[in-house]
Amino acid sequence: MPNALLALMAVFVPLSLVTIGGGQSAIADMQRQVVEVQHWMTQAQFVDAFAISRMAPGPGSLLVTLIGWHVAGFWGAVVATLAIFGPTAFMIYGVAHLWSRYEGARWQRALELGLRPVAAGLILAAVYVLMLTLDGGWLARLIALASTGALMLTRINPLALIAIGAAIYIGLHAALPA
Repeated sequence: MPNALLALMAVFVPLSLVTIGGGQSAIADMQRQVVEVQHWMTQAQFVDAFAISRMAPGPGSLLVTLIGWHVAGFWGAVVATLAIFGPTAFMIYGVAHLWSRYEGARWQRALELGLRPVAAGLILAAVYVLMLTLDGGWLARLIALASTGALMLTRINPLALIAIGAAIYIGLHAALPA
């Protein structure tokens, strides 16, 4: 168990420090580490844990807590959670102090503008990885893309969208030949 806890720390501390744009930006590398490198979960287990973490209240980074629980039980969940949130919390404290001290500086605006496309690219990489592993084939991917468009263009309630997407998937899956 101590080796598992150290391995969790070794995976999640570095990911904590490179999550530019929020925790979702690290999903692609997290999937690679957890499924392909460490073999802690299968692809399906990772996607299931991701879905559960997105439905639960709180930050989406709680996916890490579920991974830790899967790997080493209660202490794995604790260590993984501290490993993903701890380093960033300490770093943000220092950056916030520096940021407020030099507010409006030219280098600060340049850094903000430069990191925006990096954050967007990391989030798109996460979407790509999740779309590749989505069960349900092309139909599920098409519904996921349509749902994303509907969320971005309308004020539809996400719960209603989930229900509509599930109904469409079930209806079309039953109607289409296998």
